[in-house]
Amino acid sequence: MIQSINNNIQPIKYNKYNPQKSFKGTGDALLKASEIFIKSQENLSSTRFIQDTATNWAPKAVFARSKADFAEMSFLEFLESAIFYFMIPVFGEKVFRNGLFKKFQPKNLQKAVNGQLANSVKEITSNNALTKEIQRRSIATKAGILLACAMVPVAEYTLSFAKNLFTLKAFNKTNFNSIANLDKGKSEKENKAHQEKVEKSAKKHLIQGAVIAGAGIVAGSLLAINGHKSDRLQKVAKNILNPGEVISNVTKKAGVKNEKVLNFLKKFSLDFASDNGKLALSKGQLGLTATVGLLGYSKAAGDRGKLDKQEVWTRVPLVVLYTTFGSELLEKGFINLLSKKNKFPNLLQKGIDGKITVPASKELPEIAERIAKANKTNVKDELSKLTKQKAFVGLVPYLFSIVAMGFTLSAITRIWTQHRYNVEHKDKKNTSAIKVQSFNEAPKLNVKSANSFKKSEKLS
Repeated sequence: MIQSINNNIQPIKYNKYNPQKSFKGTGDALLKASEIFIKSQENLSSTRFIQDTATNWAPKAVFARSKADFAEMSFLEFLESAIFYFMIPVFGEKVFRNGLFKKFQPKNLQKAVNGQLANSVKEITSNNALTKEIQRRSIATKAGILLACAMVPVAEYTLSFAKNLFTLKAFNKTNFNSIANLDKGKSEKENKAHQEKVEKSAKKHLIQGAVIAGAGIVAGSLLAINGHKSDRLQKVAKNILNPGEVISNVTKKAGVKNEKVLNFLKKFSLDFASDNGKLALSKGQLGLTATVGLLGYSKAAGDRGKLDKQEVWTRVPLVVLYTTFGSELLEKGFINLLSKKNKFPNLLQKGIDGKITVPASKELPEIAERIAKANKTNVKDELSKLTKQKAFVGLVPYLFSIVAMGFTLSAITRIWTQHRYNVEHKDKKNTSAIKVQSFNEAPKLNVKSANSFKKSEKLS
């Protein structure tokens, strides 16, 4: 195992061995495929975009119930994926960090402050090489950029209303039963008043979203400009970036005493992740955006009918969990299983805390050299083994997620919605039939008897 090798061999500096050059011309298709998969897994935005498309769009495309259903689903899924995985890095890194917010700092401090924005609050405050002013400006600017990026969850919330408007304009439909073809081609009539209600709600929420997004940019700008001047604003900035401490304390005051729950909440952060010094999507941001999206889904679905809203709450909460954690939950279980069976001992490393970790791809060349030196084997062969093993560790739970969370969930959701519709309309038919039967069986008035009664009344 690596641990035993580490005891005898001094660490070798990374970059001494380049896997990309070594694999050129090997003709090993499996190895090349493994490298591509690993690279996608280690890029959070692109990985989650691929996963989201595979698990959400593709199965829905297969199970699309009508042209309108397919079109609005495609509209929603691709725009939603772009919002989730690319808006925060693009706006946070390019538009705000290197554009608008850079201008808020004095020219002599711009480089120093900008260079700290990909670091965590703890890293910034513990860096003794930084002056207090640079530390405070960096924290305030990070929090300001995050506030400006409130446009991302806002865009996710309003996207479902944009979808409703798209379907209305493109297909002249707001009746979910007809959009999802639940009526099996009978084409339930569209209600003009209902269409106007859906359109009005969609436009109202889109305008509100634009106002909130604009307010976030203004508030973020003010915090970036003034946040270094006040201890209170510094505290606000830190709580914006890492709200877990506040959430944990509030939860504790509410009566929750479970330390595991409180510690889990305490770790919650909305700070950006760092991708080689660039601002990148973090899991906290992804989770918040997905949760806000669920609320938008529900509200917009409610505008179109009960069955649409029920379908959302059948499927989307599970999708939110998958979107936030991807295949990681399954991967951890799979890793523990492999470790217990002593599979891939050179790859799966147990730390001092007992947790098993899988090294990043950039660490593999160094590990391969250590193994080759200890076992007197070929470095290229060892690296090839490690690369394939790492791909296998991630691929198995990933494929399971696609099948279980993609095709299976989409199929079950559609079957369940159709069942609800059938039961609902069967009950309506039964109710109508009972009314008709009651009317037919009601005692009929004898016209002749009635006339005779009237005549006798007049004579008397």
